[in-house]
Amino acid sequence: MRRLFPVTDVTDATDATAAAGGADGREWSLAELAAAYAYPGPGPEGREPWLRGNMVSTLDGAAQHEGRSQPLSCPADMRIFGVLRALADVVVVGAETVRQEGYRPARARAEFAAAREAAGQAPAPAIAVVTASLDLDFSLPLFTSPVVPTLVLTGAGADPERTAAAEEAGARVVLAGEGTGVDPERAVRALAGLGHTRLLTEGGPRLLGRLIAAGVLDELCLTVSPMLTAGDAQRIAGGPPVTLPRRYALSSVLEEDGFLFTRYRRA
Repeated sequence: MRRLFPVTDVTDATDATAAAGGADGREWSLAELAAAYAYPGPGPEGREPWLRGNMVSTLDGAAQHEGRSQPLSCPADMRIFGVLRALADVVVVGAETVRQEGYRPARARAEFAAAREAAGQAPAPAIAVVTASLDLDFSLPLFTSPVVPTLVLTGAGADPERTAAAEEAGARVVLAGEGTGVDPERAVRALAGLGHTRLLTEGGPRLLGRLIAAGVLDELCLTVSPMLTAGDAQRIAGGPPVTLPRRYALSSVLEEDGFLFTRYRRA
């Protein structure tokens, strides 16, 4: 893996190799990746919530192939995926993505145990499922056997029977909206109120679109896959367009095997 941006001024070949994160072909350590993707530090008034998105897209804009994102990925992308999870307090995901991707609980990883303990984090990030209908299979391991109890984000008007079923399975129901829907701003505030300020969302496209429209997405980590799929696959974000396009600033670009691992922050 090599760093393409930001470019560091160097004086000799040895410095150039160090600035690039190592020689071409060298696999970055998990610690190096964690440093490259570290969340912003706390401000004067403490740690504010920071919502990061992580998505993958082909060269022609497809976010999925046959309904799943995994075929567009690669080993380096999966390593970064794992590191982003290991840095997060909570992973926010839409119910449809849970169903399509077969979501399981986030696992505790020994490589990050000390760092998470020092940061005051649980052994693994919680999964927070955004759902209006609570149309989920609560017998799945995601709900019955997570390291950290799974959260279900829904509206105040959610079906009481489905809410009870979620709680009976061991999930914690968090009300973050009026009616049955979830308000993105309220969801972020509710998660922060539970101590989850390092937020990560893995989509899907409809959820990411809603987060963008609400103006709560602080950062996007986008893997550009060197593939072309054609067809009519979803983009990384869907739903109604925003009134004005939201501008983000390029923060970093890594490359391996033709895949670009980009990172954009709110401008």
